[in-house]
Amino acid sequence: MKAQPPHRPDAPATPVARFRRPEDPEWHWLEDRDDPAVSAFLEAANAESDAWFAPLADLTERLYHGHLARRELAVHGLRTPLDHYTYWSETAADADYPVWWRHPNGKPDRAAPFLDLEARAAAHDFLELGDMALSPDERWLAWSEDTTGDERFDLFLARLPDGEPRRLLRDIGPELTWAEDNATLLFTRYDATQRPESVWRLPLAEGEAGEPALILREEDPEFWLGLGKTRSRQWLVLESASKDTSECHLIPAREPATPPRCFRPRESGVELALDHRPSHFYVLHNREATHFRLDVVAESRLDEAADASGWQALVAHREHHTLEGVDAFDWGLVLTERDHAEAQVHLRVIELDAAHGVTRDERLPLPETPCSLALGDEPHFNSRRLRLREESFVLPVSWIEHDLDSGERRLLKQQPIHGDLTPDRLTCERLWATSHDGERIPVSVVMRADLVGHPLPTLLYGYGAYGEVLDPWFSVARLELLARGVAFAVAHVRGGGDRGEPWYLAGKLEHKANSFRDFLAARDALVEHGIADGERIAAYGASAGGLLVGASLNLAPEAFCAAVLDVPFVDVLRTMENPDLPLTTAEYTEWGNPEEPEARRRIRDYSPLDNLTSAPYPALFLQGSWHDTRVPYWEPAKLYARLVELGTARGPTLLRTDMAAGHGGASGRFKAWHDGARQDAFLLWALGVERPA
Repeated sequence: MKAQPPHRPDAPATPVARFRRPEDPEWHWLEDRDDPAVSAFLEAANAESDAWFAPLADLTERLYHGHLARRELAVHGLRTPLDHYTYWSETAADADYPVWWRHPNGKPDRAAPFLDLEARAAAHDFLELGDMALSPDERWLAWSEDTTGDERFDLFLARLPDGEPRRLLRDIGPELTWAEDNATLLFTRYDATQRPESVWRLPLAEGEAGEPALILREEDPEFWLGLGKTRSRQWLVLESASKDTSECHLIPAREPATPPRCFRPRESGVELALDHRPSHFYVLHNREATHFRLDVVAESRLDEAADASGWQALVAHREHHTLEGVDAFDWGLVLTERDHAEAQVHLRVIELDAAHGVTRDERLPLPETPCSLALGDEPHFNSRRLRLREESFVLPVSWIEHDLDSGERRLLKQQPIHGDLTPDRLTCERLWATSHDGERIPVSVVMRADLVGHPLPTLLYGYGAYGEVLDPWFSVARLELLARGVAFAVAHVRGGGDRGEPWYLAGKLEHKANSFRDFLAARDALVEHGIADGERIAAYGASAGGLLVGASLNLAPEAFCAAVLDVPFVDVLRTMENPDLPLTTAEYTEWGNPEEPEARRRIRDYSPLDNLTSAPYPALFLQGSWHDTRVPYWEPAKLYARLVELGTARGPTLLRTDMAAGHGGASGRFKAWHDGARQDAFLLWALGVERPA
């Protein structure tokens, strides 16, 4: 066991011993947030955590200030011109939040601020901007903000450039979209389980709000509503989607009072997304195409769109690639697609002539592999200069302008990095682990180039749910670990989307156990390839990644010397048995509905809290948030209490609950960075890299 901060023989009883209720060995009483004993228990655990971390305070501060010294604290966002004004954000060196600015196009000397989030945050412990929407004529700004962390938002409106903000509505969803009449705003509302179940239309005559009118309500508790607008600015799109089924409803953007028209009624298991060019809709879907295909429907045949046999194929289904997205421009399309074999995303440009013939079909170049590549914010429908966002483990976030006509690539902005550990001193590689069933699992690794060939203390990061991808990303904070000789690795397990749709399907529902076995296989591969010191590997998982790590620890508690579980989803069975909780019903297609005996058995067999044993668990740092509506605070709190009661861990089990935050943690960047430094201090201690003062 690693050295621990000093223990006082006269130390008071632990919070677990003081608050234990013999009649409730599962600690379910923690779910009653109105019970004063609950907050008292969490505060006591926080005090215990603070005392444990006290000898690491100097290390935490060095990590925090080292991180600050490596980044540009004064941040200037990329400028984006719209029809009349150019917009960008600026964050002062000592500020937590940005100020948004604009100037008339071509007149930078007339720049003026129009939304000061730093000032708005001054009266709150927490502030999150949900969405920000400009009216098409750029005279009005609407935005949604959350000041508690529970993801319930208030709607504000201000006349630009300097009108006084007015609160128009409370307790709505975050999403906002203007119709093209400059007088109608669309927004969502939640039901009792915080599901976006309805879309509303708010009339705004010269900023004066009328009565909201219901546009669409979704009765099925497994479906959520979202809203948007095509880049052509001709259609409002209302999407109703579960985890594996979706349908789209259309409203003419200039006639927002028109009743919505369903493009095609939902079909179980069929996902569908739309974009638009004048005269044509583009349908990205997986109907009889597991990895998705792209079809075209003439706008003149919209009334017949429900009959999919009339759709025309543009990009056929392929076995080795998944189509992930389509973005339409007046000249053609940009497709986002993923190579299954290489676990790499690509952008593909398709130009179309007036007869809808393909005149160009090519992939845009990659800066390196593996990397992240995405189409940036480009509001202009006719733009032939694409903005791309590129990054990797060794490439700081870069914004590139790619000229479709000349092929020229121009760097618009790159995240500056200061200090001695510059990106050129790092190296990244992709290795492949072999899982329990012979499947090859991609593992991405970054480390100092001068340490290659030496087994290193290693942090293994995992998520692996919902088909989300973990394409490589650059982290300034991570440089503090890398500088101290730690390797950082990502396990691209099944259940994520790193190798396309098949990868996701092979790690959900009855296949969920693959995710945990893949994570452990990635750990072993790091040792086998000589990258990791087998005695010094720590794990990190947040949210559903906490489930991944928690279940892996139950399977092989000796595999790691430590783990950080941040807002971890660990009480899976009990959560999925309670349809009144946010997210539960929407996630039946991810984990299963426990009312079905076989699904209940599967969930019971891997749910971390339901599979604890008297095993030698590693040192654990658990984190929760009091206002978290996605993973309630009681999930990490129960795990902490029950592990402490077991008393078989090889190291400390610590719990810290942020009493002023939600699922994403602190909203201010300095507090978030300091919280990250505390995590890193714990990891460096557990990995034997740093010792307490």
